[in-house]
Amino acid sequence: MQTHKSSRLLMVAVVLFAVGMIASLALLLPAVRDSNQAVVVTVYLLALCAPLGFVLGLVFALLSGRRSR
Repeated sequence: MQTHKSSRLLMVAVVLFAVGMIASLALLLPAVRDSNQAVVVTVYLLALCAPLGFVLGLVFALLSGRRSR
């Protein structure tokens, strides 16, 4: 039963990381940077999902690792 719950954690981590990386790459585009401030702030806040997804991926790795005896 725990594998289903932990695989959901991995899926959330991957999705958050992907959204953050796409938003980070979008910040490099001149069309996004030169638009109004609300768009830039929104994309910047979405880019903060990448570190959150990375941390959740680390938590998944630590929770799903084997325990030594």
